[in-house]
Amino acid sequence: MDTERDDSQTTARMIRAAAVRVSCMASRQWRKSHRISVRRIATVLIPVPDHDFDVTEVAVPWRLLTRDGHVVRFATEHGATAPAADPRLLDGVIFGQLGAAAEPKAFYGEMQSDDEFRAPLAWVDVKPDEFDGLILPGGHAPGMRQYLGSELLRHKVAEHWALGRPVGAICHGVLVLARTRDPATGRSLLHGRRTTCLPKYMERSAFFTTAWRLGRYYRTYPEYVEDEVRLALRDPNDFVRGPRVLSKRGTDNDDRPAFTVEDDNYISARWPGDAYLFAKRFAARLGH
Repeated sequence: MDTERDDSQTTARMIRAAAVRVSCMASRQWRKSHRISVRRIATVLIPVPDHDFDVTEVAVPWRLLTRDGHVVRFATEHGATAPAADPRLLDGVIFGQLGAAAEPKAFYGEMQSDDEFRAPLAWVDVKPDEFDGLILPGGHAPGMRQYLGSELLRHKVAEHWALGRPVGAICHGVLVLARTRDPATGRSLLHGRRTTCLPKYMERSAFFTTAWRLGRYYRTYPEYVEDEVRLALRDPNDFVRGPRVLSKRGTDNDDRPAFTVEDDNYISARWPGDAYLFAKRFAARLGH
């Protein structure tokens, strides 16, 4: 009788153990198939000047990141007041041409109603360890100098860089990293990294095409962006220009014209035509 009872208990334990294994396997499979629903939500910082930032390079990352459920916060030099994009890129740089495409302009319109955009942080109040990622957008109009030349902002960028969290820079935004010094070495943060930025041929082309009417609108500084970025690198081969392009842009559904460079936690891109691919690849890094 005792032997039969022991056999019955042993069988019951085996059945329970098997049920637990099946339940665990089902749970793992469910988590795998529903991975998007349990993805960690990240908080990303986008610092900008008071005005003249590039519409596409800010609005596209904002839209794609918030679409994925992430939180995007903004910061300006003094905070509190909503910044403004370069108005020429909204209206068309010259004869209605060369401005932002329709979809990024629509994203910008939506972004203007976003509470985080309407009440940005001040650069001095930014605490880098509160952010999971940092995006440095570009723009070439005169107002960008406030952002590209800020020592305070570079100090905050250096603090974030030291955390090893994702950093993305596009177009003129790469200058912020090129100009930021690593406190430990005194060298640029880009020393020893592979990067791209606004290519010299593209900056020259835009300038010579429009100078007759807009003067130096496309020349933010006397030195070309590519030349300054190259000087910050350890090896000339660390600069990657990418395929030659002048007009065709990537979109949400077509990344073929776009180009980015990835080096560990750092992602860089050349111009607004890369913005969608840049935002997607940056978002992918947030989960690492």
